[in-house]
Amino acid sequence: MKTRNNLSWKIGGEAGFGIKSAGMMFGKIFMKAGYEIFDYTEYPSLIRGGHNTFHLIVDTEPVNSITYHVDVLVALNQESIDKHFDEVAHGGVIIYDNAKAKLSPAKAKSKKINALGLPLGHLAEQAGNKLMRNVVSIGATLALVDQNLVIANRVVKSNFAGKGQKVVDQNIKALKLGFDYVKKDYKKDFICCLKTIKANDNILISANESLALGALAAGLNFYVAYPMTPSSSILHFLASVAVKTGTVVKHAEDEIGVINMALGAANAGARAMVGTSGGGIALMTESLGLAALTETGVVMVNVQRVGPATGMPTWTEQGDLQFMIHAAPADFPRIVIAPGDAQEAYNVGAHAMNLAEMYQTPVIIISDKLIAEGNTTVPKFSTKNIKINRGKLLKQAQLSKIKDYRRYKLSADGISPRSIPGMKGGLYIANSDEHDGYGFSNEDSKNRIDQVHKRQAKLDTFAKTMPQPEIYGNPKAKKTVIFWGSNKGVLLDAYRRLDKKQQQKIKIMQIKYIWPFPTKFVSNVLKNSKNVLLIENNSNGQLGNLIAQETGIMIKNKFLKYDGRPFYREEIIQKLKQF
Repeated sequence: MKTRNNLSWKIGGEAGFGIKSAGMMFGKIFMKAGYEIFDYTEYPSLIRGGHNTFHLIVDTEPVNSITYHVDVLVALNQESIDKHFDEVAHGGVIIYDNAKAKLSPAKAKSKKINALGLPLGHLAEQAGNKLMRNVVSIGATLALVDQNLVIANRVVKSNFAGKGQKVVDQNIKALKLGFDYVKKDYKKDFICCLKTIKANDNILISANESLALGALAAGLNFYVAYPMTPSSSILHFLASVAVKTGTVVKHAEDEIGVINMALGAANAGARAMVGTSGGGIALMTESLGLAALTETGVVMVNVQRVGPATGMPTWTEQGDLQFMIHAAPADFPRIVIAPGDAQEAYNVGAHAMNLAEMYQTPVIIISDKLIAEGNTTVPKFSTKNIKINRGKLLKQAQLSKIKDYRRYKLSADGISPRSIPGMKGGLYIANSDEHDGYGFSNEDSKNRIDQVHKRQAKLDTFAKTMPQPEIYGNPKAKKTVIFWGSNKGVLLDAYRRLDKKQQQKIKIMQIKYIWPFPTKFVSNVLKNSKNVLLIENNSNGQLGNLIAQETGIMIKNKFLKYDGRPFYREEIIQKLKQF
């Protein structure tokens, strides 16, 4: 029996077949066995029905990407075989319900694919419910890769505990029936053994949940959103812990209501955050400008999907970068940050809370569906290094010493002392007109110039301490790959699979804090590179255009993908080898 240290597993079927439930249980089983996990779901933009898949990578090394090829395909209907047959690796396995689907022996033989036609429905009915075909298939897969059911039984019990003991017992029986059927009735010449490793304390979590936890750790106390895929799970998660954390979580009537509620809360002293996708940000742009003009620090999360307009709501892309930098009329400061994985989402979620109040300006976190809904294993988060910084928020004792308080007082760093409504001596006007230091509308030429310069100075101040881009690989290499956001996972996973000679020729630069742009750092890296490759999930190379705008350096070699799917690891490995 061949021992291996990784597995690519995909389950497919119609919505309602428990595809995601099965995938999540399968991932938890291997996480608790000590493995690293990354998952990716595909589902159509339909209210009901359609073809769904859950793709899971199991590995002994950290993993944050998916492969095109799968070792095991679980097909709960014929469509899953028809759609995904070509993805099954040479010598791989297809587990299918032989009462619902057919697989030509000749077709399977052409790729030396092992076809396991199991009576999934019959076994599920034996366990008590035909809907448990998904759980039967988990048991069958565990037998296939030489695992036992000890951990799996615990996971299944935990997953169904809320539905009563009868349901728990039925699912545990379904798991065992699938396991025993494969162990008894199939040869072992194609069965691989996932090697035994030491369990760890990792957690399995998405970037949406990580970001929410980071924000909570840094004092988030007001979150408001109108549900919009793929940002909705931030709302769902925060609502589930609202009572425990003392956080106000509001599902508002629309995106315009959302942003204005957040501005009101932030103005009153709350640490406020909103979440949406590109279409929601479009509705918020007028109030985004209002936040900048009134110097109200609020955190906005844009979890990107495929646009424009409704686009492809349940698929992934990175098409909103330039939009986030330029949204709303005129020039005003905003900070734009793009985390690359769940750990970074946690860190950025916490940092953004501080930045919004320290610089009294909107902070935009830009993510995308791949990492926002995809779960990955990370070490348990720590709050040890998270410290709350509220910037120039005045205490009453400080405010009482100021005889002539001006909320928008000119300052070299662009940041004025801030009061909260109701504080004695801290009265000011916050409106949407250009104003003087007190907040009174003022259209004087000099005042306009002074206030514009004051607000803009915030970015200059932040740029002095802003985290610089990350460099991975050989920092002295003359070949440079540039990326932002969720492409971090696939690039680093692919890089680790190159031989050492190839690795020494490449360095990889991640631009995480994108605006204000780290012009000097990026210019120096590019000027010392002979070959540069840009990798993005959009059609125009938006980061490349930004680099050209800010540094004058045009990147001609671009690898762009914009079909709604993330980059597969095989694509990046091939590109890096050719680079």
